[in-house]
Amino acid sequence: MSRGKLRVYRGGTQIASMHPANVFVSVFRRIKKSIVSIEADRSLTTGSLQRNLFDFLFPETHDFQANREGQFGSGFVIHPKGYILTNEHVIHQASRIRVKVEGIKHPLPATPIWADERKDLAVIRIPLPHPLKPLPLGTSANTQVGEWVLAVGNPYGLEQTVTVGVISGKNRPLRVGNRSYENVVQTDAAINPGNSGGPLVNILGEVIGINTLIIYPSQCIGFAIPIEDVRPHIQRFLARP
Repeated sequence: MSRGKLRVYRGGTQIASMHPANVFVSVFRRIKKSIVSIEADRSLTTGSLQRNLFDFLFPETHDFQANREGQFGSGFVIHPKGYILTNEHVIHQASRIRVKVEGIKHPLPATPIWADERKDLAVIRIPLPHPLKPLPLGTSANTQVGEWVLAVGNPYGLEQTVTVGVISGKNRPLRVGNRSYENVVQTDAAINPGNSGGPLVNILGEVIGINTLIIYPSQCIGFAIPIEDVRPHIQRFLARP
């Protein structure tokens, strides 16, 4: 019912989710089938200093359960024929990569197609019974500090997890080992081990960055590679027939 200009919504999950204030519900519904979960099996041979540095900024590379093999990561579809974008450190030195896709019961084997360790970007491909819908790529150049964003991914193996926050800062330069990150986007949307490679999207459902690293164990300080820095490296995959 309405009281003047104020519209009052009755209680109930179904009706509440349709409230215009719940814009994030509709955004997630549009993009969720294009976001995948990644599990990579590998054995690291890096030295202790580099290992400690990786654990600090990429905690998903360190098993959080002693009896679990592999590590979790995220990715998203950039081409209908099964091309998926993720972080290179998610699949680094992987002996086997498996991908879980929304609506497909069993994990699919993935093949690395391209990787750039310094840029921390990688493209993998999965065999598909049907085409997938790519996520639309937006722009991070025109984003503003304080703007709403969503981070979607596979933290700790919890598939299709959504967190909401704002852009906390822009153009942050970071360097981790031989990886150089320029102009990264800082966000307070919760990013946890396993979120790496997943999309940071605006309220239009457009990718503005790739969730990549956190300062661990701090809270709500996460970083995403801006999509402008990614697009030139993946353009050839976007244009494939």
